[in-house]
Amino acid sequence: MNRSIYALFAVLSMSLMVSACAQEKPPASPVKASKAAVKPGAPLDSIVLGMGCFWGAEKRMSEVPGVVEVESGYANGEVEGSYEAVLKQENSLRRGQSAKRNHAEVVKVSFDPTQTSLEKILIKFWESHDPTQGDRQGNDVGSNYRSAIYTHSDAQAGVARQTQATYQQALTQAGRGKITTEIAPLKTYHSAEDYHQDYLVKNPDGYCGLGGTGVKYPGSGSTASAPAPRLDGKALAFDRQLVVFEAEHCDFCKLFKADVLDHWKSEVPIVSTLNTNAPSGWTLEKTLFATPTIVLFEKGKEVSRYTGYNGEKPRFWQWLGFQLLTPAQQKIAFEQGTEMAFSGSNLDEKRPGTFVDPITGAALFRSDTKFESGTGWPSFFNPQPGSITLHEDISHGMKRVEVRSASSGIHLGHVFDDGPPPTYKRYCINGNVLKFVPDAKP
Repeated sequence: MNRSIYALFAVLSMSLMVSACAQEKPPASPVKASKAAVKPGAPLDSIVLGMGCFWGAEKRMSEVPGVVEVESGYANGEVEGSYEAVLKQENSLRRGQSAKRNHAEVVKVSFDPTQTSLEKILIKFWESHDPTQGDRQGNDVGSNYRSAIYTHSDAQAGVARQTQATYQQALTQAGRGKITTEIAPLKTYHSAEDYHQDYLVKNPDGYCGLGGTGVKYPGSGSTASAPAPRLDGKALAFDRQLVVFEAEHCDFCKLFKADVLDHWKSEVPIVSTLNTNAPSGWTLEKTLFATPTIVLFEKGKEVSRYTGYNGEKPRFWQWLGFQLLTPAQQKIAFEQGTEMAFSGSNLDEKRPGTFVDPITGAALFRSDTKFESGTGWPSFFNPQPGSITLHEDISHGMKRVEVRSASSGIHLGHVFDDGPPPTYKRYCINGNVLKFVPDAKP
């Protein structure tokens, strides 16, 4: 699998796309919770399904009433059934060094036939991923991510083909492509490692995919809400625009809205959408695979994206800061740098107005608190309430108090006790990380 640890993204690499399974964790004991009450002695049935990354598949299939257990595994390959073997084989296939068939990442769904049916299981399967993508699922590319239904009887195969035909009609009517799902007898199956089992239960901050094509299975009884309209590129800011791609029932989307969107003051316009396509006339660099995904467009083309959000606002603002700030500003903001005295902007700014964070747009200082200190840096005797945070700084053999922006966490400067009344403080701030907004004329 192409995995990396999303929680350890370096700020400079946040513009790169990562795998939906992009979070490897140390081994942990499995947490297998019963999904439905089972009558004593009741016979269970099972089927093996490939839907791309098995973390999201496991979560989706466990939501079906009557499902007793969902186990992650590897199936119908000709190599050893382990994570390392699957990864190695996929690399060998890409290099043309092997002709052996690789395993698919799958989930073994065990269910109580007295409480649900195979048809209902497969309806959830079809609706929960995109079965038209061949050897991939979203950004996860490789034969190990193929869509598959592996059966243990002719009866199961018959139900699989019947539901495939029905869903294909719905996809065709919606303008989607041909189903590529492999339907075949189950030949080999290996349980995945313990740390892959119930992954999103044990790691609720992990990513879960976008949840399929949005095309409902005919007659399934599921609520078929009208598809979200595609954003009109002509109605957006062509030079620079942020778009938040969301999904229904996405807790992380709600968290991002509460933490960031509800307080948005940045000069960069931002808009949210439930449609997974780029605004009309614009282009996405890669397929979306997790929500929320925040994409920065410039001149109608994607230039960077931030995939997933788990409450870490500083990381998001750092990502955006590296897109908006100049290299000199980045050095101050993220490396605690200092501009040369008398060289920064805003030193001589005296108009009525507000100095704001250059990334978030949050107010930092008012011009009526600015004074001439003679130091060569913009100086203020009072910040806006709640706009800054203070931190001990013992760098360069000195003991100082660092000033950071409360909204973005960027470094602003330092505060000293030699200012004028009434506070007697001197907030010595790098002018290059301040943006001045003049007061509107009456």
